[in-house]
Amino acid sequence: MRLRTVSAAAVCALTMLLAAPSSATAATGDFLYQYTDSHGAPQIGHLTNPPSGQCITLPEVEAESVPPAHSPRNFTSSTAAVFTGIECEGDYFSLRPNGGHGSERLKLRSVVFS
Repeated sequence: MRLRTVSAAAVCALTMLLAAPSSATAATGDFLYQYTDSHGAPQIGHLTNPPSGQCITLPEVEAESVPPAHSPRNFTSSTAAVFTGIECEGDYFSLRPNGGHGSERLKLRSVVFS
């Protein structure tokens, strides 16, 4: 009788463990990029510990009427795929973790981290 009770409790505990939502993962570190503000001055934007697997449209360059960001620097622990369009659309380029970077010629409006 006790063996059945212990077995049932173990099965219930395992079911609860598998049904619990997993915590969101994040790319640890900073992702930097350059953009031009509304006065034409160069600025540096950054994302700190961005979520993984989630497309991030860069707020400073989400409008098509402003120039895209450029010169990304990936100092996160994850690979960053940068996209020419908002919502991770258009052409893309992957930047390796821990120092991957692109030149001023690499234009971007959104990014996703692996």
